[in-house]
Amino acid sequence: MGFIKEFKEFAMKGNVMDMAVGVIIGGAFGKIVSSLVDDIIMPLIGKLLGNVDFTNLYVGLSDKITEGMPLEKAREVGAVFAYGQFVQNVIDFLIIALCIFLMIKGMNKLMPKKEEPEAPAGPTQEELLTEIRDLLKKK
Repeated sequence: MGFIKEFKEFAMKGNVMDMAVGVIIGGAFGKIVSSLVDDIIMPLIGKLLGNVDFTNLYVGLSDKITEGMPLEKAREVGAVFAYGQFVQNVIDFLIIALCIFLMIKGMNKLMPKKEEPEAPAGPTQEELLTEIRDLLKKK
């Protein structure tokens, strides 16, 4: 019974619940950013580069693959080096990383700064010398 009680205490701690909420929100946020990249940013970049569809960029590694063949058809025919989706995923990651960086930076500005307690001021040199002089006089 001790194990179940320990697990319940662990699972109900605030930081575990906070982490669970963070994972759920992070998953939803990831979908939003993926949609932003897939549906808005990459089509605009593709248009600027001359109507390029990044999801369809590949290099055929088989002689049976002809130029202009859609990626799915090329995969059926032979081996392909599909790099377009990778480029899209890298851009997706960079946008998510930038958003997280900006969020943390903003949260740090909103959080009250912890004031470090001032160390008690020690005696000045003059006070120390006076103390030493007085001790020497007593001897």
